[in-house]
Amino acid sequence: MIQIIRTSAENPDFIALIQELDKDIENRDGEEHSFYAQFNKTDSIKHALVVYEDERAIGCGAFKVYKDEVAEIKRMFVNPEDRGKGIASKILKELESWAEEENFKSCILETGKKYPEAIALYKKNGFVITSNYGQYEGIDDSVCFSKSILK
Repeated sequence: MIQIIRTSAENPDFIALIQELDKDIENRDGEEHSFYAQFNKTDSIKHALVVYEDERAIGCGAFKVYKDEVAEIKRMFVNPEDRGKGIASKILKELESWAEEENFKSCILETGKKYPEAIALYKKNGFVITSNYGQYEGIDDSVCFSKSILK
C-alpha cells in the first residue's frame, strides 16, 4: 500500500532519501556537482513529502517559496528499485495540491540535461520548459519548467 505523508525537511526518512538522491546527483553531475549542491540545501524547506510502500520510505519531494505566489519544487527522488510505478507523478501531484492549499498559483523547478527521465516526468505532468530562472540563468546544463496550479 502506498502512503504519502506531509512532513518537513527534519523527517529522518526524508533525510535518508535525500542522502541517496545526493549520491545519484554527484555521480551524474561529476565536476559540476558542487555548483548544483549549493542550491539543494534543505534548511529553508518547510514542506516535504515522504512516500511509503508497506511502511518503507521509497520516495520524496518538497517545495519552498520562490517568490510571492510561486513555489519551487525541490528534492524529487524515488528509489531506483521503486521506479516505474508512477510514484514520482504521485509526489508531483501531491506537491502541487499542497502548494495550491498554501495559496501558490504556480510551480517552477529545475533539472539537468543529464536527467532525461526527469524531463520526461515533468512534461508528462503538464510542466512546460521555461527560461532558466534565478541562479540557473545562463547555465547550459539546466532545464527549467513551470506550471500553473490554479484550478
